[in-house]
Amino acid sequence: MSLDTVSLNLFIAGMVFLLSAAVLPLLFLRNGKRMLRYSSLISAFISCLLVVCASLPVVVYNLKIRFVIYTITYFFSITCMIDRLSAFFIILIAVVSLSVIIYSFSYIEHMIENIKKNMIVCLICFFIVSMIMVVISLNMFAFLFFWEIMSITSFFLVMSEYEKAETKKAGLFYFIMTQLSTLFLIFGFMAIANISGSYNFENLDGVSSIAVNFIFVSLFIGFGIKAGIVPFHKWLPYAHPASPSNVSALMSGVMIKVAVYGIVRYVVDIAQPPLWGGIFILIMGTISALLGVIYALKEHDIKRLLAYHSIENIGIILLGVGLFVIFTNYNLTALATLSILGALFHTINHAIFKSLLFMAAGSVVQATGTRNIEEMGGLVKRMPFTSSLFLVGAVSISALPPFNGFVSELMIFLGFFQSGALLSPILEILMFTCLSLFALTSSLAAACFVKAFGITFLAMPRSDHSKNAVEVKMPMLIGPAIPAVLCVVLGVFSSRIFTFLGFDLPIPDLLVISSIAIISAIAVIIIVKISGRTKYPVRIDETWGCGILSQNPKMEYTASGFSEPIMDIFKPVYRTHTHIEKEYSDKHNTLFQKGFAEIRLFEIFEEYLYMPIARFVMKISADLAKIQNVIEPDSYILYTFVTFLLLLIIGGWFI
Repeated sequence: MSLDTVSLNLFIAGMVFLLSAAVLPLLFLRNGKRMLRYSSLISAFISCLLVVCASLPVVVYNLKIRFVIYTITYFFSITCMIDRLSAFFIILIAVVSLSVIIYSFSYIEHMIENIKKNMIVCLICFFIVSMIMVVISLNMFAFLFFWEIMSITSFFLVMSEYEKAETKKAGLFYFIMTQLSTLFLIFGFMAIANISGSYNFENLDGVSSIAVNFIFVSLFIGFGIKAGIVPFHKWLPYAHPASPSNVSALMSGVMIKVAVYGIVRYVVDIAQPPLWGGIFILIMGTISALLGVIYALKEHDIKRLLAYHSIENIGIILLGVGLFVIFTNYNLTALATLSILGALFHTINHAIFKSLLFMAAGSVVQATGTRNIEEMGGLVKRMPFTSSLFLVGAVSISALPPFNGFVSELMIFLGFFQSGALLSPILEILMFTCLSLFALTSSLAAACFVKAFGITFLAMPRSDHSKNAVEVKMPMLIGPAIPAVLCVVLGVFSSRIFTFLGFDLPIPDLLVISSIAIISAIAVIIIVKISGRTKYPVRIDETWGCGILSQNPKMEYTASGFSEPIMDIFKPVYRTHTHIEKEYSDKHNTLFQKGFAEIRLFEIFEEYLYMPIARFVMKISADLAKIQNVIEPDSYILYTFVTFLLLLIIGGWFI
């Protein structure tokens, strides 16, 4: 039996297990027994293992496996292909899903209603199925079919706690944006079908530049909305806090990467965008990365903070894609390969450390009952394992060596550093500007996670929520522990992994560097221990508090205090307004009694982009409703017929 046949059989077996896991809770929806959910989650766990085993040979040996699931007509069929790129994303989806499934064994049980528990398990399994099927779809019909299933299942998962006002707002934002994404994808796909005469994803070499430009813009907007690129990002900071944390880990970890897959598939296989397209992607990536981290710095909601960092990291991935397009247009193959590999490596790295961070944050939220990090503190002693896991994710996303985030960002930096080969003064200025802003983004990300980890886990508890917190159960530790280990493995062994896959990249061997660093650290510790021995007893006491008799939480740095200097620097971006209320105990306002202060932010994109469009649509809808109420039935039928005829003509032109 050939290797591709074995891989196909393993993949089919994995998908059967995953579909069984999805259907089982649906058949016994009102059944409150844990074993039903556990059986479904175990089946999903086995499925993820099988899918990973099926995809690894495809990546290693560069196989191509093509198969047809169902044929409706000659034009409409569900045809699939697993190649190296799709197998890479399948592994990404399956590994993160596997971790989330383990985490869900315990996390889901804190919900009250059995129906809701079973529905979430069912929807998560269908969600994973749809994402895998999207990345292996070979034609547009199959792609859009599974894309919509992915959108619908994720919408219902976002609406899990539908009784809350913030969830309803998040669901409305997400539903509108995801349908707008599908609309632009349809525009792009119809144009491809009109040019190529096929509903398969055909290569468009030799097609007129106007058509290619239209397709590129349509697909970039369609995929960009789902990926959360600025200015289409607004659904992310609403959807993630409203969703259960295991769902947030899947959405931020892998769903937005499915949109990245669409962009990469287009620029690599379907049509090489012109030079301006690469510049456009580079600029959009820079803006998304910088604004994402700037907005993350002002957040005190731990899940909104992580959501904004998803926008930042999608921007970093786009930097690599943009460099790839630019270098390809200049026939700089080696630099183009380095850039696209850096983008793809950061894609899987972000999936791993962001799912880790969302799961660890979910554990903290469940233990404390709040998402506000101002009410946390001191959790490192109460939740030591969760704290350690969050720290690994924080170091990884801050791109510190030897963790995985460092390597992928280094690869993109190397692409910028070698851009002098372009020999274009204007492009050199652009590259230098984007490189500078990328470096600023990286430093701000590190500062943000100093705040996130320090305020959340260190010092003393600032509320009873934090004081009474206890460590979560074992499944909620094992789940994030898997990506935590991968953060280290993919960083330390990165050079050897690329060499094994046949890529010779100019990146350092972190295994050697890490080994030297560990040996040196052990030597220093031994020397300090030996030289520090004394016959006098060791005294342990509180940190000196400037004469105050005892330390208390009011003396600690707050998230607002930590962020304020940075927020002052970026005040034109934030449009901040300081609101202060003071009360005095005398009529002359000399004896201060108590007060309240907060920094309020003006939501620029919401107020200047989204709300004007929403108001315009509502006004048009209201005017049409008035016309509809007074119009005669015969005229109404005529208008409907004319509208339908126009839609047929437009659709026929595209098809």
